[in-house]
Amino acid sequence: KSCKVVKKLIQEIFSTMATSAEDKSSNFLRQFRDLKTREFKLLSAQQFMEVWNHYDTDGNGFIEGSELDSFLTQLVTSINSQDIGPEVVSPTALMDAKTLLMNAFDENSDGKIDIAELAQILPTEETFLLLFRRDNPLESSVEFMKVWREFDKDRSGYIEADELKNFLLHLLKQSKRDNDVSEEQLITYTDTVLQLFDRNKDGKLQLSEMAKLLPVKENFLCRPVFKRQFRKNSSVSGSASKLTKDDIDKVFRLYDRDNSHYIENEELNGFLKDLMDLVEEDYDEADLIQCREALLRDCDQNHDGKIDYNELRMLLMSYNQVSIDNPGFEQEDSS
Repeated sequence: KSCKVVKKLIQEIFSTMATSAEDKSSNFLRQFRDLKTREFKLLSAQQFMEVWNHYDTDGNGFIEGSELDSFLTQLVTSINSQDIGPEVVSPTALMDAKTLLMNAFDENSDGKIDIAELAQILPTEETFLLLFRRDNPLESSVEFMKVWREFDKDRSGYIEADELKNFLLHLLKQSKRDNDVSEEQLITYTDTVLQLFDRNKDGKLQLSEMAKLLPVKENFLCRPVFKRQFRKNSSVSGSASKLTKDDIDKVFRLYDRDNSHYIENEELNGFLKDLMDLVEEDYDEADLIQCREALLRDCDQNHDGKIDYNELRMLLMSYNQVSIDNPGFEQEDSS
């Protein structure tokens, strides 16, 4: 998935096209290329934000559909020193280029480009790129919730600007690059990250916004067998897949991080965060608390504020439309 190789292949698709046609509209990306080499210059945090805001025209946090077509066309034609008409780029060439780009950079295969994926496509200053943690994601949402608690110092349920600044400094220290960034740069990074990820523009990051900045390796509940059970208004046709004992064993082990035989505290919050990721795009800590209260009310049979194996099994089975496909499953014990 070499960035240079992929972009070279994309440019070769357009190599036989005429470049003399004039177009009144300016190619936004051309300003970021070197005049002599025609290679992209290293983008600063501010320039990266300008590019993002230019192409994410609806502000939904993704470059998709016609936005993606516009970005891709300008990406490959910006190598020319003059503007070219959109009619020069054939639909077939655009589709071939899009396939190459998405295969290389669309890491979650959702057919869109998110902020962190764009940072892999365009050359961006290294210290700013480190903030996206693409090479070092958290192990699970349990760890995410621990980080959330650590940096939400005032327990407001949000990561505010000063807390975000401390979090970004922590990431740079982990990479041993904190000495490479001045206080002024750190403030710029904080302002840029806040503008990029604060979708509702309230000047702080809620849970769902922070989750976009701080990725985890995998939301296990996003696997198809669980998606069919949890997604609202699912359009999946046919009968639901059967949950097996092995499926539920894996879920329990994933969230019972301390092997206490219970999912509790931040383990439970991590499970709920993953669950909410399936059904909501925007959620905050108040939503998580409400979800926690509902889950414990319905599933915590002994009212100890924890979820044991059988209680988790009951929760997952309640969403499954068919019986568990495993003989003797009903007798499984949490210990």
